[in-house]
Order: sequence, then structure tokens, then C-alpha cells
Amino acid sequence: MSQPLQGKVALVAGASRGAGRGIAVELGAAGATVYVTGRTTREKRSEYDRPETIEDTADLVTEAGGHGIAVPTDHLDPAQVRTLVDRVADEQGRLDILVNDIWGGEKLFEWDSTLWEHDLDNGLRLLRLAVETHAITSHHALPLLLRHPGGLVVEMTDGTAEYNRDNYRVNFFYDLAKSSVLRMAFALGHELGPRGATAVALTPGWLRSEMMLDHYEVREENWRDALEIVPHFAISETPRYVGRAVAALAADPDVARFNGESLSSGGLAQVYGFTDLDGSRPDAWRYLVEVQDAGKPADVTGYR
Repeated sequence: MSQPLQGKVALVAGASRGAGRGIAVELGAAGATVYVTGRTTREKRSEYDRPETIEDTADLVTEAGGHGIAVPTDHLDPAQVRTLVDRVADEQGRLDILVNDIWGGEKLFEWDSTLWEHDLDNGLRLLRLAVETHAITSHHALPLLLRHPGGLVVEMTDGTAEYNRDNYRVNFFYDLAKSSVLRMAFALGHELGPRGATAVALTPGWLRSEMMLDHYEVREENWRDALEIVPHFAISETPRYVGRAVAALAADPDVARFNGESLSSGGLAQVYGFTDLDGSRPDAWRYLVEVQDAGKPADVTGYR
């Protein structure tokens, strides 16, 4: 099995579950050493109170062919992030890939609630978890990433720049958080590009995360049963799909051509030729615009 990232070091911040876990595993499958961080460990759960842990993710990275290293980290705490980066520097002497996938806001936003109706403390904490954590992590990690040319920073968000520009996303706080991360990648592109590194924003499509599967009371093995409730879920994708997008970017010697841009898993699949675990190539954001948002019946023909 080809491992184009052999010898590369990655940090996936926010890798307990979901997209972060899928990215960490695929970076491992490509041969990378992957530091996986988050607040949920086998000894202590975050307020999510979910069973997935960073140790589980690290084990999956190693099983995939890489080297997974779990480091409990609260990315709102600059001291903890500094300690994390110092450890990577001491143990590896380099950082080639930084993935900012910290989120933690699933239980903090209220669907279609106006700014003045939304719980203010929850909304402000959502912004801290979704935006401040990314800034803290990049502040401490980028000097290490810049030690060697060719570094890659991936800012994970929900929605492409084009889609989020034209569509109101859930509510004020959610919309602001996801758009802020898109702008982070744009700004980092300006700062990193002249210094030999690349920054991009990346969104998965409709993600079959652990939480999403639980919400629809299905498992990955029978996820299509959820189509009886939400037919458009047919365009959904596994977390490994966006993981393969990150691995493809990290292995691309010409990745700088995307510097500062907003990308999607489905769009990159067309560029690099990777597939989801079932061999399909779902293009969720094109589907959302052309089918779901257009009010057409669910039909993924030509979209996966």
C-alpha cells in the first residue's frame, strides 16, 4: 500500500470523532505520524458526554498504518496548546500538517433562533470553541510548521465560501462561526504563502458522523434506513471521505495552487480521484444547490 506521507508529522486538533477522526485515520493510512487531540479521553469525557475518545482515534491511526499519538488538550487553554506543540517539537522536530477541526458546538446552538432569542452564554461559548481555539492553536503551532517548507494548514468548517455567502446557516452564532473559519484560511493563506506554506478551508458534505448516525437511530451498516425520514441524506458521506481529501492535499507537491481557497471533499474527489469507502464520489454541495435547495425530489444520480 502506498504511503506518500511516510516521515510526515501531522496534528489533528479535535480528533475525538467525526471529521477529525476520519482525517486522522486517513493521514495514518498514508503513513504519517499523527498527534490526535481533544478533551474526551478514556478517563474523562467532555460536556458532549460521548463515548468516542482520542485514544481510540490514535489506535485507529496506528491500525491504518501510521503512528497515532493521543494528547489530551483543551484548545481554549493557550498553556495546554503550547505544551502540546513543545512536545511535538521535542519528539519529532517538525510539523508538516496542521488540521484545525476543533468544534464542540453541537449542543450549544438553537436551530433558527434569532440572536436576541438565543441563549447568549451558549452562543458566545460556541464562538470561543469554534473560532478562538483555531486561532490559539495556529498561533502556537505555525512557527513549528514553518521550520520546513511545504507545510499545510487545513481549517475545517461547514460549507464552502460560495454557499455560505449566499445562504443563512442555522442561526447567527453558527453562521458567524463557520464563516469566520473560512476567512481564517484566507488570511492565513496571505501570511503563510510567502513563507513556503499553504492554508486552505475545507468542508465535508453531509457527514455521517457518529452523532448524525445516532440522531437518525442508524449505524453505518444500515445508514440508508434513514432515507425513509430524510431522503436527501442519500448524498451523505463517511468521515473518511474528507480524510482522504486532506491526505491527497498533503501529498500533493503542487498544493500551493489552492492557497487561501475554500475547498470541499466532493470537489477535491474530482481533482484527485479518491472515493468514499463505498467507491462513490458524493458531491454534496453541488447537490444541495441543484437538488435539495431547488426543491427537487431526492435523486443522487450524477452526484455520487
